[in-house]
Amino acid sequence: MCALEHHRRTPSACHSPSADGGLPKGCVLTARRCAGSKLKSMKLLEVLNALEEEESGCSKEEIFIVPPDNAAGDFTDEDSGDEDGQRGAHLPGTVLHASVVPEDSSTEEEEDDLQLQPAMKRWKAGVAPQRVWTKRDIRPDFSNWTASDPHMEDLKSQELSPVGLFELFFDEGTITFIVNETNRYAWQKNVNLGLTAQELKCVLGILILSGYISYPRRRMFWETSPDSHHHLVADAIRRDRFELIFSYLHFADNSKLDESDRFAKVRPLIVRMNCNFQKHAPLEEFYSFGESMCEYFGHRGSKQLPVGKALRLGYKIWCGTTSRGYLVWFEPSQGTLFTKPDRGLDLGGSMVVKFVDALQERGCLPYHIFFDKAFTSVKLMSVLRKKGVKATGTVCEYRTERCPLKDPKELKKMKRGSFDYKVDEREEIIVCRWHDSSVVNICSNAIGIEPVGLTSHHSGAAKTRTQVHQPSLVRLYQEKVGGVGRMDQNIAKYKVKIRGMKWYSSFIGYVIDAALNNAWQLHRICSHDAQVDLLAFRRYVACVYLESNADTSSQGRRSRRLETESRFDMIGHWIVHQDKRTRCALCHSQTNTRCEKCQKGVHAKCFREYHIR
Repeated sequence: MCALEHHRRTPSACHSPSADGGLPKGCVLTARRCAGSKLKSMKLLEVLNALEEEESGCSKEEIFIVPPDNAAGDFTDEDSGDEDGQRGAHLPGTVLHASVVPEDSSTEEEEDDLQLQPAMKRWKAGVAPQRVWTKRDIRPDFSNWTASDPHMEDLKSQELSPVGLFELFFDEGTITFIVNETNRYAWQKNVNLGLTAQELKCVLGILILSGYISYPRRRMFWETSPDSHHHLVADAIRRDRFELIFSYLHFADNSKLDESDRFAKVRPLIVRMNCNFQKHAPLEEFYSFGESMCEYFGHRGSKQLPVGKALRLGYKIWCGTTSRGYLVWFEPSQGTLFTKPDRGLDLGGSMVVKFVDALQERGCLPYHIFFDKAFTSVKLMSVLRKKGVKATGTVCEYRTERCPLKDPKELKKMKRGSFDYKVDEREEIIVCRWHDSSVVNICSNAIGIEPVGLTSHHSGAAKTRTQVHQPSLVRLYQEKVGGVGRMDQNIAKYKVKIRGMKWYSSFIGYVIDAALNNAWQLHRICSHDAQVDLLAFRRYVACVYLESNADTSSQGRRSRRLETESRFDMIGHWIVHQDKRTRCALCHSQTNTRCEKCQKGVHAKCFREYHIR
């Protein structure tokens, strides 16, 4: 079983008291409930029923899952979920009747005091602020962005195909590592698997293909029935061989797991992916930081709330991206029960600092990070300023360290576009309160009020568009903050649908989807000629992996049919350089180029004619 965290996106939250519940050993539920709710020991079923009855303006409810606490135990390899069954509308009784404990408790002694105080009350009881706030614009002392990106220029000169770009992340070292760990795990289970890199690429190709072609049961790919048979999959690898490999897919040595790490089973893969993502990331000034959801498919399936509020189950992942959606760094959340924040910061702020540390491995440059109110605080702005990093984000009032701004009720009575602001004299941190459709607080250590611009907004009452004043930091924040959302949107379009019995199988699909998203982002940057959309990009990678790595020894006559059909399909054929000269498939003279999909030598001058004859 796994631990759950119920998270509400509200400005303040209170925590329910802890109690021993009815879950199996090692399973914990954590919850955040809306401020003002009655404090008592609650069951998850009661929390869900309260959400169903509540008619607040929230549009989405989410349950975040933490993996089993005994990372070294063999039972963590298996889950109670059904691989092919439909995602259930109900949670199992062991989960529904489990007691809820606070997410961010630190010690048993401190727990009772913290639980009795909502976040706003704890803030009011805190130490008196020592900052001096002044009504003036910010005077930042950061240097201007002048960095160049020679690595990206090198990638542009290589003119890599979609497969070449994808293999920047799932490179030869990563493939070999997965093959070795999978074979080791099978051997520990007394199974001689004998997995090869070629077979693993076939498995990856099928997982990628399932994102845009999915069946209720994955075995339908191999059925002979004309309404379901998929010859590209069936000709690449036998069904039973795929099932065997997929069931033993592994990413760590079970004898060397860190028991304090809930994600120890996939930690080596996370480290490798983060290294490759950062190595090939575009060097840019602006980055976004936020939360992403890796949907979970076990028996703890989705539950639909009545008033159009979707309740999702999954792993929460901290993500740092470029403004266009390239994933630079990620870390799955384990909650404050298992991850201790840095001194003076909450868990979200600590994750932002870790992302900044990863960025600064490429050089201490004046990066500019954008995030929302789940992370922003004046303390975080101060920490990032000392690191030489610019930051801007919306902020909750209780995290402004009592910055004396106009009351939100008073500001709402003024015309749209009105704002108030103050600057901390000592550290040059500005807090601005702006009235648009609602009152927004925004904080920055780098961007101020000037120049004040104009933005067009729709007036519902008058049914016209009006011009309102907009401070500079608000405008820049709205332009650059959406990187994590763009990445989530790309992943959600064609995400891997095939899942296994292991609790981390959906997380592996998330990693593959993230690598494909990053490869496509590089394609958009590096492509000199026609660019392909994300669907065509994924289709190309899937087809090449399945056709180039197919088991020809078991295909018989099917291999000739497959070659003939793919040669003339006019989809995803790229001409690439090859070190060894071979004969052209059309004119039969020597050539050092080939079609990556067909795996046939062909001259550039013969390329078009070969694929239409």
